[in-house]
Amino acid sequence: MAAGSGVAAESCVGQVVLPGDVLLLPAHPEEDGERLRLGAGAAPRGRLLCGPGLRRCAGGLLVTKCGLLRHRPAGGGAAGGAYWVDSQQKRYVPVKGDHVIGIVTAKAGDVFKLDVGGSEQASLSYLAFEGATKRNRPNAQVGDLIYGQFLVANKDMEPEMVCIDSSGRSSGMGIIGQDGFLFKVSLGLIRKLLAPKCEIIQELSQLYPFELVLGMNGRIWVKAKTVQQTLIIVNILEACEYMTAEQRKQALAKLSGN
Repeated sequence: MAAGSGVAAESCVGQVVLPGDVLLLPAHPEEDGERLRLGAGAAPRGRLLCGPGLRRCAGGLLVTKCGLLRHRPAGGGAAGGAYWVDSQQKRYVPVKGDHVIGIVTAKAGDVFKLDVGGSEQASLSYLAFEGATKRNRPNAQVGDLIYGQFLVANKDMEPEMVCIDSSGRSSGMGIIGQDGFLFKVSLGLIRKLLAPKCEIIQELSQLYPFELVLGMNGRIWVKAKTVQQTLIIVNILEACEYMTAEQRKQALAKLSGN
């Protein structure tokens, strides 16, 4: 689509956009005001963050996924912020920096092969764990769950995961315990659960104490005190995708009354 034939991005926020649409950005006189940077972190002051479902083009932003256009303004009233497409897709595409839950499928030489729900398996080195050495290797077996983040993720290379941050610390990543329940939800629900001060998580924490691991690839691992409590939490999380906030509160009120 030729530049200038699109519509203003601000006017499309909250509306459905389709692949191929061009969203025009407002011109800023500041130097580098219109540059985009891919990533999941906060955008620098005056910079615009290009999120999932969008790609930079000559006319502004090119939509690559169908869904609702979302926008998060920059802090302090600065220009920029973030645009992304909120969709209900279930097929995960690896993105550098994403924290995901992988399933060990094989041990090949010095690496583990993990199923992360993408088009191909990811690799994870034995040394990509906190305190790991050639003699002190992690005891991961085929079928184990591993929580880590992508170090390399692009269409031309095999995805590569690590279980340490930039300072060599695990920061909660590593092999997940044997107990618990793993299930899959849409990527849209995962983003909602990962939002700061998520109401769903806060309401569930008042019902039962539980452990929860959320992967950007749509996988959730949960463990409560008993199997019954674990299954109740799983059912509520799965139903949250189709329930309103009021329906969810009514369901939790019935459970807490029991």
